[in-house]
Amino acid sequence: MKPVYILNDNMITSLGFTTAENILAIKKGTIGIRTVNDPLLYPNPVPVSIVNDDLLNERLGEALADHHKTSPSDAFTRLEKFFIISIHDVLKNSPVEKGDPRTLLVISTTKGNIDLLEDRFKSKFSHKRLYLWELGRVIQQFFGFVNMPVIVSNACISGVLAIIISARFLQSGAFDHAVVAGGDIATEFVISGFQSFQALSPDPCKPFDLNRTGLSLGEGCGSIVLSIHPDTSRTPLVRVSGASVSNDANHISGPSRTGEELSWAINQAMEQARVSPREISYISAHGTATLFNDEMESKALENCELSNVPVNSFKGYWGHTLGAAGIIESVATISTLRSNYLYRSAGFDTLGVPSPLRVITTNRPGEVNACLKTASGFGGCNAAIIYQKD
Repeated sequence: MKPVYILNDNMITSLGFTTAENILAIKKGTIGIRTVNDPLLYPNPVPVSIVNDDLLNERLGEALADHHKTSPSDAFTRLEKFFIISIHDVLKNSPVEKGDPRTLLVISTTKGNIDLLEDRFKSKFSHKRLYLWELGRVIQQFFGFVNMPVIVSNACISGVLAIIISARFLQSGAFDHAVVAGGDIATEFVISGFQSFQALSPDPCKPFDLNRTGLSLGEGCGSIVLSIHPDTSRTPLVRVSGASVSNDANHISGPSRTGEELSWAINQAMEQARVSPREISYISAHGTATLFNDEMESKALENCELSNVPVNSFKGYWGHTLGAAGIIESVATISTLRSNYLYRSAGFDTLGVPSPLRVITTNRPGEVNACLKTASGFGGCNAAIIYQKD
């Protein structure tokens, strides 16, 4: 199989609009989850990680100017602004040409422009902007991508799955490059849905902790440029070396009780990458801080003989960003790989899962050569991907 390399990346969260801004905030221990009192978002105050609107529009203005666009900023939905800014940032320092027919655009999202269901937007945007294919078309036309975008929407593994699908397209020989972008925004629809499950924590989430009380929601966007051609000007080279997906077939909203199905995906990814459990240096877990997800994930890692590998969850910093999560967390994971620096799992204090885990409690240097990123979601979906230094 052809190796697939990471050429460039970007992440947008409440902590910043670039990878560098976010990593600096993580190193400082900054938490982006805040109690927000906005009746347009939810009737009651709710802890959520929100991107600043003024900065969002400021960065969009810069992207519009760079692309010589005369459209007003309000011609784009809030989510479309996220995608435009993120993809603009990831392309400006990349050798990949968006107009190249050998370049693929892949979009990951779980809800898309779901806020357009609200009455305040119905007269402003066409109803068809609600459709995910239309979101993809808007992004495609803004940048001038030649090929029709591929849309990936598979619950909370969407971001990781989008990277896996893109890598497989490249390995098949169909394309040379892929721009993979994932995003979702915080809305009344999303918050109400998770509240109906009684899944939201009243405080910033605490993945894998004994006192965890549920997840925190966040919004964000991330982009990664993949290519079969390595960019030797940026070292170390990092590649996607193995990946797999599986399904629990257990319950529409409850994960497997044994972790067997996620462990199957992890083992398949390691086999494809030709690495043993002893060669995995670090794990970026899904780690939602819900009772059953964290339990299941700990069992899956134990099944794969990975209990002693340093592990964290980035959701304690910016919450669960749904369709963006697998991509922005992959970007942070790749930063760990490039810098040989491990970041603490924010919110964690005392282990509270049935299987042993070596949760990272302090930022520290650490040699990282191969790392595992996991994801799980509603419907029992699971995904695992191995990133490795070349």
